[in-house]
Amino acid sequence: MVLLSTLGIVFQGEGPPISSCDTGTMANCERTFIAIKPDGVQRGLVGEIIKRFEQKGFRLVGLKFMQASEDLLKEHYVDLKDRPFFAGLVKYMHSGPVVAMVWEGLNVVKTGRVMLGETNPADSKPGTIRGDFCIQVGR
Repeated sequence: MVLLSTLGIVFQGEGPPISSCDTGTMANCERTFIAIKPDGVQRGLVGEIIKRFEQKGFRLVGLKFMQASEDLLKEHYVDLKDRPFFAGLVKYMHSGPVVAMVWEGLNVVKTGRVMLGETNPADSKPGTIRGDFCIQVGR
């Protein structure tokens, strides 16, 4: 993942992080990147979002509070560069600090997507992070 290598996320503890998955379940043990966007940081939602992932049994193995540069954001969102909303997305993500996190656990990628909800908050169900906290797409 491009963003992880350029963010310099520090893993907890010394040396490689300890896995939260036991050896019998390593096939489904995954890591995923989750970012709390500028409005989530500004609105004080960081603790609630972390709490939801921890309550689901996932382990936070890396976290960085940062102001992402435009170059870093363009690199991270390179797959969206030809989309009409790309410039606005980069501008918005650069508008304030973000919290970049790496979570580990069994099926964390799929489960994390369900927990986050649909990209459009209007389509996200109550109980999901976007359904409960998002105001509009991109915010």
